[in-house]
Amino acid sequence: MTCITLTETRPSTLFSPKLISPEVQNSLPNGYLLRPLKRDDYKKGVLEILAQLSTVGEITQKQFEERFDLMQNLGSYYLIVIEDNDRIVACATLIIEYKLLHGCGKTGHIEDVVVHDSQRGKRLGQRLIEQINHMAKSLGCYKSILNCNQHNVPFYEKCNLSLANVQMAHYFDRD
Repeated sequence: MTCITLTETRPSTLFSPKLISPEVQNSLPNGYLLRPLKRDDYKKGVLEILAQLSTVGEITQKQFEERFDLMQNLGSYYLIVIEDNDRIVACATLIIEYKLLHGCGKTGHIEDVVVHDSQRGKRLGQRLIEQINHMAKSLGCYKSILNCNQHNVPFYEKCNLSLANVQMAHYFDRD
């Protein structure tokens, strides 16, 4: 009797690459690749890119992989990266919020948009926003929103976002 072991295989990408817009990909400089975050991106510089945006902290590869698995299991996180020469040079995140409002609609939250400082001026940030909005629309969101610092408003206006409402925040002490 032959014994067959079935193992569950998980995709190596956070979400299906089919959500990547060919138009946005084709608008990138030659050699640049727009794609979903991969489970093995820890060594490709994703945390270094995010550190140019805010505090990252000391994250081990195991912690990175555990967080990747959690985001993948939740199914509402869409972290995209732009890669050049096997290094991540830009990234952004779309988080889907499931609502009761708007007929049980969905809102796309744009988060953590960052382009490596050596790559700025190549319109990579605009391409990230175009891709995020493409995904939000494809996933059935009725709007996408983001919070940003006042000095970033002109950039986001160039990306066809408009100023709406005011953000309020309450930060919690971390013990």
